[in-house]
Amino acid sequence: MSEKLQKVLARAGLGSRRLMETWIEAGRVTVDGSPARLGDRVGAEADIRVDGQQVSLQQRQEDRTRVLVYHKPEGELCSRSDPEGRPTVFDRLPRLGIGRWISVGRLDVNTSGLLLLTNDGTLANRMMHPSSGLEREYAVRVLGQPGPEALQQLVQGVELEDGSARFERLMEAGGSGANRWYHVVLTEGRKREVRRLWEAVGATVSRLIRVRYGALKLPPRLRPGRWEELDAPAVAALRAQVGMPAPAPAAPAVPPRGSRRRGGPARERHARRR
Repeated sequence: MSEKLQKVLARAGLGSRRLMETWIEAGRVTVDGSPARLGDRVGAEADIRVDGQQVSLQQRQEDRTRVLVYHKPEGELCSRSDPEGRPTVFDRLPRLGIGRWISVGRLDVNTSGLLLLTNDGTLANRMMHPSSGLEREYAVRVLGQPGPEALQQLVQGVELEDGSARFERLMEAGGSGANRWYHVVLTEGRKREVRRLWEAVGATVSRLIRVRYGALKLPPRLRPGRWEELDAPAVAALRAQVGMPAPAPAAPAVPPRGSRRRGGPARERHARRR
């Protein structure tokens, strides 16, 4: 059975399908010794190379899907690099021998909380696509106390510059003094959408934390700047949520030096890297 070349490369963890398409167009990919073209389909025995380096499909089939749960602190960017030299979330992640980490959505520099990263471009794309219906839940601290009409408007719909938007759910979560906490749920990930919705009803967000993405919650024990890797059953469940088959069984990974195990082989936790 053959598949589209860009899909095979994305599943191998080299990047998103769109990025793979640009690599193919740029002449960086060959199949069986010939320059690849968009639309090419390949089978399991194809000799695929990127910049002359062979992509071992069997090797990637065994370990292609890895997912990290990262607690992003405020002040970090979700970009791979920054001209101003500011820290990015990728500075703290473990190195991959082949491929790269792909963030599932983004959090702006002043937002903290749960950020998922994977080496599987297809999984990342499916999780981010609105058709997945995956919920994103945020804890929001708002300056002041919005009235009932403003809260009702936020769940009924507000017109933003890029179209109508609303919270699927909005729950009050207490607070004292000038600040009030709320939990809000979205099923899409537009740029600064949570902040813009509150601003549209005259409220100011003073703190924003993503606490859940789909069924994955921010672990209470996971401190800012640290990450942990999902175990195989959790990855399989995540793939199932977006209609992907379970990954092939992988050989047990040898933890990097200095790592710690918690609760047996299920999860791997790592200290902050600087």
